[in-house]
Amino acid sequence: MNKLQNMNLTAEQFLGFMLRVGRGFMRNQGLLLSGAVAYYTLLSIVPLSILALIVLSHFIEEQQLIHTLSMYLEMLIPGYAATLTEQVREFLDNRKVLGIIGFIGMLFFSSTAFSMLEDAISVIFYRSVRIQRRRFLVSAIIPYLYILVMGAGIVLVSFIVGAIETLESSRLTIAGWSLDLGGTTGVALYVLGLVGEVLMLTSIYLVMPVARVRFLHALVGGLTAAVLWEITRRLLIWYYATVSTVNVIYGSITITVVALLSIEVVAVILLFGAQVIAELERIPSEADGEKQPELLA
Repeated sequence: MNKLQNMNLTAEQFLGFMLRVGRGFMRNQGLLLSGAVAYYTLLSIVPLSILALIVLSHFIEEQQLIHTLSMYLEMLIPGYAATLTEQVREFLDNRKVLGIIGFIGMLFFSSTAFSMLEDAISVIFYRSVRIQRRRFLVSAIIPYLYILVMGAGIVLVSFIVGAIETLESSRLTIAGWSLDLGGTTGVALYVLGLVGEVLMLTSIYLVMPVARVRFLHALVGGLTAAVLWEITRRLLIWYYATVSTVNVIYGSITITVVALLSIEVVAVILLFGAQVIAELERIPSEADGEKQPELLA
């Protein structure tokens, strides 16, 4: 009987917590913020991809970079990544027309998504922002640090995939059992992408808020957001392939609409995770606030 009561109490606490999260998300205009983040991300994604390929092509074979980029764009915009990859490839073929002003412009637009995301998360953690604010220079540097980290991640993944591709043609023999390594490249790309996704989300929850967030809370938020996005991504792939009439309705701008919707779903999941963390971080402070009068007494 006590176990049943404890389970009911735990379920009630969880539901109450999620209701507070939902109310906080709507109070902070979470859907509106997600739309803004999605819009700026759509502006950033092509310039960011082009810059990454231009810089990294000096170290890694261009075709391998494009293959890696296409795989990760597919994780972000399911079903329509090939079109974006083709746009990037066409620009690379004409990269010589890019001047200094064009490079600076692309560098600026590449960072707008991270700047907007920082502003959106600051709204979620508004109580902490009222107490302490981040210096302007730090806020200006953060987007470019993320761009560098993403570039380093692509280089690392490309080297690992290159090493795996050299093993695909061979067979591994262990204790008399022969194991065919063919097809491992796709699996490796997916697993590395998933791990990178969790690490990126965790770092966003750690770095973007002005308040200090506990690592465990950030990691739980990153794992939860990654799992939710993987489930949602597969649902979107099925929907676009079998049910959606978006091609008929929007015609030539279908890719833009689909990209915007997919990125907005990612933004909703990301900001909802931030709201969960904000509520988790608020619980200890509320408990301290309740105990403080007793101490004063």
